[in-house]
Amino acid sequence: MTNNYWQLKHGFILASASPQRKALLERVRLIPDKIVSPDVCEELLPNELPRRYVQRVAIQKARAVAKQYPNTCVLAADTILAVGRRIIRKATNETEAKNHLLLLSGRKHHVITGLCIITPEGKEIVRVNSTAVILKKLSEKDIQFILNSNEWQHVAGYRIEGIIAAFVKQMCGSYDSVVGLPTYEVVQIMRGIAGT
Repeated sequence: MTNNYWQLKHGFILASASPQRKALLERVRLIPDKIVSPDVCEELLPNELPRRYVQRVAIQKARAVAKQYPNTCVLAADTILAVGRRIIRKATNETEAKNHLLLLSGRKHHVITGLCIITPEGKEIVRVNSTAVILKKLSEKDIQFILNSNEWQHVAGYRIEGIIAAFVKQMCGSYDSVVGLPTYEVVQIMRGIAGT
């Protein structure tokens, strides 16, 4: 697999350690030359709204890596779940994960992904993708089943590609963005960068 179809003339770096993002890029044949995990603070600022938060963090990640590797194409992203203005962060233990599931149960929420691509010339291209998701009303048995899978670990809320899919009642938007990267938007941006 190569980047040849997209005719990327410069190095392409994925500023993320997420295996889901790497797999999504590989699926559309956008293979990073290098994967770098950015070291940035992801703390929520006072009164920061969900869309603004993911946009800011994605930009910070991209800038941190672009500073290390100038004159390359850098892609960074950040994904969160939001219930209204409330941001659902990664659970640190099973109790937190259960509380998240109780909050999301039967309720419409949004999975929001901020995307930042920095071109070899230093131009920043920023997008925010929001997908509405409704889970069925979860029973205690449903919740325990999800928790027992351990798929809640290291993710904000759930892994849409995991067993939670059995409980998704409705989704409006980009499935790939819920996984972690809106591939359609990424491909269109890369087309522009490559001039194809």
